Amino acid sequence: MTALALRPAPARLVPSRTITRLQRSLMWLVGASGGIVVIEPAPYEFVIAVAMLVFVATGLQLRPAHVPLLLLLIAYNIGYLIGVVPVLTEEGTVIWTAVSCFMSVTTLFFALALVEDTERRLDMLLKGYLAVAIVVSIFGILTYFHLLPDSDTFILASRSRSTFKDPNVLGAFLVLPTVLALQRTMTGRLRDFLIGGLMTAVLAVELLLAFSRGAWGAFGAAAALMLGLTYLTSGSGRERRRIILIAVLGTVVLGTLIVAILSLPQVSGLFEERASLVQSYDSGRFGRFGRHILGAQLALDQPFGIGPLQFSKYFPEDPHNSILDSFMAGGWLSGGAYLALTLVTLAIGLRYVFVRTPWRAAYIALYATFVAEVGESYIIDVQHWRHYFLIMGVLWGLVIAAARRRARADAAAGVQAARLHPA
Repeated sequence: MTALALRPAPARLVPSRTITRLQRSLMWLVGASGGIVVIEPAPYEFVIAVAMLVFVATGLQLRPAHVPLLLLLIAYNIGYLIGVVPVLTEEGTVIWTAVSCFMSVTTLFFALALVEDTERRLDMLLKGYLAVAIVVSIFGILTYFHLLPDSDTFILASRSRSTFKDPNVLGAFLVLPTVLALQRTMTGRLRDFLIGGLMTAVLAVELLLAFSRGAWGAFGAAAALMLGLTYLTSGSGRERRRIILIAVLGTVVLGTLIVAILSLPQVSGLFEERASLVQSYDSGRFGRFGRHILGAQLALDQPFGIGPLQFSKYFPEDPHNSILDSFMAGGWLSGGAYLALTLVTLAIGLRYVFVRTPWRAAYIALYATFVAEVGESYIIDVQHWRHYFLIMGVLWGLVIAAARRRARADAAAGVQAARLHPA
């Protein structure tokens, strides 16, 4: 992947305005459809399938820089296809494998789609994501405090799950939009500060009510990393002072909001329980972290894995570790490919944080969230999280778009220099 070297793409017809608007609208719908996953298959699956068909029909190009991503995804899923063979008759294994393949296809789709018309497509995708996150959060808050009919349907073990099946997935889903909302407060405009602050407050309350320790930690890490990277890439002392001010003010406001929410009896007791760093099911020989060690030892003896959904037959519960789960379900091939894909995305993603592009602010928010959720993947299985694969694919698309943009700028500079200083 030497500097993501790119060859000039063959000439293509410029899409009509109608096609361009359709593509952008579909990106918004894809982002907005990810917030309703209480049913399976979810609306997201149908919307993104339609989007992929439309984009393929109207022009979607695989470039040389996409090849490493494609090969890693293929290897990742071949391991699962091999691992599932001995357990084909087991309930859910075929569906689990099919979903894994589909999530990989969505990653490739985003990486392909965001290379062209990058700024507008990205803007529409994130607007759709943020819009549905606000709606989901408001709905979750209302149902948590029983302000709507049948509110108990949307609460699981005293934790808000809103339109999701699992509060942990809800919490993780809200990390990116909360970081984006927080980032909006930093533009320097009063309107953005007020709107961004209001959105951050709504999203943060629902994030709290999901009572997901992993999501809390992921948001804290993502927000801190976003602020830090924004500070490092800022072009002026004034911007840096504003970042520091927003960080301090945001911490105070969010802290005050959390204290106010925790004053409610139905919240405070569960928060005290969930805020504990180590729960009873984390410790012990067969606790969460004990299973990580025992599972890693088992993985060394199982080059083809033990098959999808089989870990809980060897141990009391699932692995709750995405890397371990990939080794268990698909053997060394899937585990190695998943680990490589994660590390390569982190490494290349960090490099392009410091490349100036029109979409760098959004890129920083996406990268910070991805880093945080990679960390969260150590304590939970993220391999079927739709938004996780969305973020990964978007990062690849933005990296390749930035590389192409810089290559064109370098080429233009070279032509200009040749004109000014002819041989």
